[in-house]
Amino acid sequence: MHEQLHLTTTWVGILSLAVFVVAYYFIATEDKYLINKAKPALFAGTGIFMLIGLYFAINGMDGHHLEKEVEHLIVEIAGIFFFLLVAMTYIEAMIDRGVFSALRYNLVSKGYSYKKLFWVTGLLAFFISPVADNLTTALILSTVLLTIDKENKSFLIPSAINVVVAANAGGAWSPFGDITTLMVWVAGKGDFTEFLFLFPSAILGWGITAFLLSRFVPAGKPPFHADEEKIDIAEGGKVIIGLFALTISMAVVSHQVLHLPAMWGMMFGLSILKMYVYTINRSASETQVNVFSWIAKIENDTLLFFFGILAAVGGLHFLGFLEYFTALYSQFGATAVNIGVGFLSAVVDNVPVMSAVLKASPDMGVDTQSQWMLVTMTAGVGGSLISFGSAAGVGVMGKMHGIYTFAAHMKYAWTVLIGYIVSVIVWYIQFEVLHIAAHRM
Repeated sequence: MHEQLHLTTTWVGILSLAVFVVAYYFIATEDKYLINKAKPALFAGTGIFMLIGLYFAINGMDGHHLEKEVEHLIVEIAGIFFFLLVAMTYIEAMIDRGVFSALRYNLVSKGYSYKKLFWVTGLLAFFISPVADNLTTALILSTVLLTIDKENKSFLIPSAINVVVAANAGGAWSPFGDITTLMVWVAGKGDFTEFLFLFPSAILGWGITAFLLSRFVPAGKPPFHADEEKIDIAEGGKVIIGLFALTISMAVVSHQVLHLPAMWGMMFGLSILKMYVYTINRSASETQVNVFSWIAKIENDTLLFFFGILAAVGGLHFLGFLEYFTALYSQFGATAVNIGVGFLSAVVDNVPVMSAVLKASPDMGVDTQSQWMLVTMTAGVGGSLISFGSAAGVGVMGKMHGIYTFAAHMKYAWTVLIGYIVSVIVWYIQFEVLHIAAHRM
């Protein structure tokens, strides 16, 4: 390990912090200035290290330390980058094969009421996000909501909030359900089974919020034309669902058993998908599928946003800024700070907050594993408190532009806050009072 540098009061430290703050302002006000959040994030992430490199060169410092830091950061980011690349490719494959269109048709054609659709979409979000990740899940189900009824805001707004909260809560108890849980898992702060013990906190917290929100959902049923053509899953769709489940399983095995990065199992799963598509194209079927067309549809701006923001936090860590964050743990205690992380995540976005916690690697006290699970849960669930506090919320704001807005979310934010408090209480009873948690071998 290299000795931590303390450059926070130098010109490079002050300028780097200013670059980060300005970039984050434009990230948070993406809708106002119509600038994609990936642009300022990437500028900050790369620019900060360019400034550090310039500082080293001007002062004749040994650049070996900086080089090693960047190499380590590249490996860390690549693990997350390629994991998400494969997951998003599978989602695009399932969209192309009509998996989610068929889901939407089946929901609407059954004649469900608005309230029932509210609960069904919420439950789907909660149980799909642990596998498909919260951002992808929220985007899919917000699209489903719009296809159900794009005019009825009294249905769409509570349902959109419900989907965001459910996707974030569902993602909190799975190592790959949220970018923050993936970061914690990849960093080795929790085993696969340890995350599963967050299920009670996640589902009860979301359940309370959903119950409160459901009171604002209108009565009646959405419009549906009886002559609407039925949508079936296209050839290969069901097999691709199975291959996605297999790929996720291989990611777990790679990380937990084979001591390989989780993304290695994901990339192996991508190779299997490509070979399966080859067999489809070689068969007598008229269907011709191109895996690269699925990859081309991936939201690359999301991947580049994560690259930029993780690099930026890495730069601030290198300069010594996260030492101040670490001091909070010794002053106020791990539990209090980790609960506060949830509120910070709502304002700043949970990805850079969790990145900062991991980079700082603070002393979590005697019960280290329980505290890492607490901060994982609070960062994930806390991101729902404000509309742009999580990737899921930002995604839905873009998908339901003019409907799901900051103001619309804040009108019902109190329901999310109550759910957040319930999640923390359940964690405390389970982990600190009853000591029900996974134990490492």
